[in-house]
Amino acid sequence: MTCLVIATVTARDTEVVDYVNPYMGNISHLLKPTYPTVHLPYAMMRFYPNRGSHVEGKVNGLPLIIVNHRENGCFTLSATQRDSGKLHPVMRSDWDNEQVKPYYYRVDLDQQRVTAEYAPMEHSAIVRLQFTEPQEAYVLLTSGHGEMTVNGNQVTGYQDTWGGVRVWLYAELDQTPIAAGALKNHRLSPFEQQASGDQACVALKFTGKTTVTLRYAVSYIGPEQAQRNFSAEVAGKSLEQVKERGRKIWNEQLGKILVKGGTDNDRAVFYTSLYRCLERPVCISEQGQYFCPSDHQVHSDEGHPFYTDDWLWDTYRATHPLRVLIDPTRETDIILSLLRTAQHDPKHWFPTFPAVTGDSRRMNCNHGAAVIADAWAKGLHGFDLSQAYDYLRRAIEEKTLAPWSSHTATCLDTFYREHGYIPALHPGERETVPGVNDWEKRQAVAVTLGTSYDQWCLSQIATALGHDQEAEHYLRCSYNYRNLFNPATSFFHPKDKDGQWIEPFDYRFAGGIGARDYYDENNGWTYRWDVQHNPGDLVSLMGGRDAMVRNLDQTFDEWLGTERYNFYHQLPDQTGNVGQFSMGNEPSMHIPYLYNYAGQPWKTQKRVRDLVHQWFRNDLMGVPGDEDGGGLSGFVVFSMMGFYPVTPGQATYNLGSPFFSDIRLQLTGGKTLTIKAPKANEQSKYIIGATLNGKRHDRPWFKHDDIAHGGTLVLDMSPRHSNWGSAPGAVPPSAKPYPKE
Repeated sequence: MTCLVIATVTARDTEVVDYVNPYMGNISHLLKPTYPTVHLPYAMMRFYPNRGSHVEGKVNGLPLIIVNHRENGCFTLSATQRDSGKLHPVMRSDWDNEQVKPYYYRVDLDQQRVTAEYAPMEHSAIVRLQFTEPQEAYVLLTSGHGEMTVNGNQVTGYQDTWGGVRVWLYAELDQTPIAAGALKNHRLSPFEQQASGDQACVALKFTGKTTVTLRYAVSYIGPEQAQRNFSAEVAGKSLEQVKERGRKIWNEQLGKILVKGGTDNDRAVFYTSLYRCLERPVCISEQGQYFCPSDHQVHSDEGHPFYTDDWLWDTYRATHPLRVLIDPTRETDIILSLLRTAQHDPKHWFPTFPAVTGDSRRMNCNHGAAVIADAWAKGLHGFDLSQAYDYLRRAIEEKTLAPWSSHTATCLDTFYREHGYIPALHPGERETVPGVNDWEKRQAVAVTLGTSYDQWCLSQIATALGHDQEAEHYLRCSYNYRNLFNPATSFFHPKDKDGQWIEPFDYRFAGGIGARDYYDENNGWTYRWDVQHNPGDLVSLMGGRDAMVRNLDQTFDEWLGTERYNFYHQLPDQTGNVGQFSMGNEPSMHIPYLYNYAGQPWKTQKRVRDLVHQWFRNDLMGVPGDEDGGGLSGFVVFSMMGFYPVTPGQATYNLGSPFFSDIRLQLTGGKTLTIKAPKANEQSKYIIGATLNGKRHDRPWFKHDDIAHGGTLVLDMSPRHSNWGSAPGAVPPSAKPYPKE
């Protein structure tokens, strides 16, 4: 295996796609943040090599499609020039000289004496295998659990995967094999053309020193659709044609944001992060139809492609808001897909973690409410808001709020409605409520805070629909976080069912593995700030602007409290630490922007610059935590452009510090948002003056309406901070005041 060297590139000899480094973040401290994924933007066909990590010297064949991101590949391709007596359904091999582009893959499989190349389309791909030795060559195609049939140079089959979902395959090789059949007892059996069950494998034998091209397509609808996808996309095309088409598509999509200035590494981090934001959700429409994971039926997409595999707990924060800006038509189709997912679900609950294999209901809360509220507030009205509101209310009111659960509402949910918080258990107290996951626990504080935010989003939607009484009700509910604010410590603190604080209590370590008894994946220091919809009220609860700044500073300065190996043994997801702040987990992403609400925006500017440069780098360890389909990458893209959506659902953005001197975003209708910061460099990170659309701008935030139809933001940058944007009247807006009785 060769050592990976990241080459820097210069602006004059590259296009934007050449800045993308799919290896960025393939290794990290504890987690596996990213994979070297080859795909077209949002496409169903996804590929990366079958290996445990980038440092593993072996690959276990090449998957033909990744069904659910990170978790589930279907069909395996192996190629070898070994003696036929040693054939296996999946051939484990050394790998070398690997090249990965978003649109192309190449690798030498040393032990098999073959070079493999790969280029994807939307539902299909082409693989070229170059056999270098004179002895006979074998191509093996395996279904993990299903059926495979070979007929001359054609291979068909299916694989059953999670959730009862079946994936169909149709493949053709450009040569007729000298022998073909099922793999039996490690040998090709020419008298059996079909294999079924676990590791069902067919083998095709060719003469040596040859090049074999495999074209294939997949479908979730059926075998005939797989063949139609094949005919429409790869039949008669060369690998070079598909490769160049993919490169063009990536340049078009990444080119929706063009940057100048900054360093080569800044551009690599920026465009790699943008590439990660375009990985999911995936479009599983196939020629106007789609297989719906909710009911396992095939439906017409009615001209709006169907998307799934979207982990909303992560992506509502920045990835969806980014798409609202640069790809609103697609974002509307994605929202329509979420609504269809709920429509075809027997209970009509809005999804939380929709995937090809069904909604896994992971993590906590129902943050699809933020996706809907944010899109509507920013002018995306191409969907039925009343329908969305109904599905969201059902998910929040009828389904239990217990994390990782599809159980109907329980006594925990009744308690929340009556008392405004999730009651916590004392250490050692036994769980008795059905629907609470044994591992994930109640997450009492995290669920209370997250649901308060979801209910604020519901209040925004109800207002838009003219449901004034419901809007007021959910606005009241959105203040439920106050019920767990401990004024003696200025932390959100768990209470038991009798309204008593859980004591004694350690905001670093209480709550078990991942602090899940009370929080989720992060400790109390992270959830101290989890009031995205109302930072202004958080300032008041903490005792004013100076107190808020002191508490923010302390978050970044506070010692872990123990040796790192002990800390991460308990909190393995709270990575990328600066003090108690965790850059590697999504609930932390808005925290550095909260200085804007406390009158010290220069600290936001410094923190954001430092955090991105500390934790996001153009190398294998360049992502500090689980990336989760654009979750962390959305933060990077926004932050490097110099602004961030702290409160999805509110049509505003907080200013940070741009990394580039010139940034241009393509908006709808040929409009452009231009951000100019001619003095910006690694030292000049502080805003000392600004104009927005030709007018003086003294606030560290702006409205979506200011830029929705194009605009120009000019920022005067300096290596020394000033009091720009710190006036009491300059703070970003928060939620409406609590309704009077």
